Amino acid sequence: MAREEQPSTKWVAPKAVGTLALIGGGEWNDGCKDFDQELLSASGADEVVVLPSAAAFEHPERVVERATSYFEGLGAKVRAPMVLRRADADDTKTIDLVRKARMIYIADGSPLHLRSVLKSSELWAAMLGAYHQGGVLAASGAGATLVCDPMVDPRGGAYTVGLGVVSNLAVFPYHGTAADHLRERSIDLLPRNATLVGIDDETALIRDPLGAWRTAGRGVVSVYSGRDSTEFASGKTVDALP
Repeated sequence: MAREEQPSTKWVAPKAVGTLALIGGGEWNDGCKDFDQELLSASGADEVVVLPSAAAFEHPERVVERATSYFEGLGAKVRAPMVLRRADADDTKTIDLVRKARMIYIADGSPLHLRSVLKSSELWAAMLGAYHQGGVLAASGAGATLVCDPMVDPRGGAYTVGLGVVSNLAVFPYHGTAADHLRERSIDLLPRNATLVGIDDETALIRDPLGAWRTAGRGVVSVYSGRDSTEFASGKTVDALP
């Protein structure tokens, strides 16, 4: 059962870093244009590094083509290193490119494959370095659930280990269109110390450099407390998240 959002007084801002955007899927569509334009402005760059790693088995070249066309419409160039397997994440030229990037975008696909590519890699360290130096890190679908911890396991809606950019936050992507039994399983199995957020496609949950969270895009973000959820429409602030 959804209810209207209620203000909280217990939120404490974490240490300033960069801007984090967790997108529920459906990236690079019309509903994303406004917040992607804002992310580009926040990055101060006219170039986006796109990682198609999660789509390694789903025509990653088409992912790159879509991203290139989309960001050209926003006045930005795309650079997309074809990091498709774990060995690619050790390429020194790619690591250097990512380390210097002001905006990095992780495309949707398989979160488990994405984790196998990035976990404990020099490339992931470079991505974190860029983010902690004030850059923008955007992640859609598979990427959004992976960069947090715990990670929703797509094979059944239970949990596994994510990469922990935000700890104790679990992201359920494609929330509005997901199968009910997967959503309910994620609700029931949520670790006690974690918060579950459901993010609709073409919708973003964005954390600014001072740690404040807000929503953007065409759908809603649902924050769960047990089986109850509070829905936050576009433009709302979301308190009491990690």
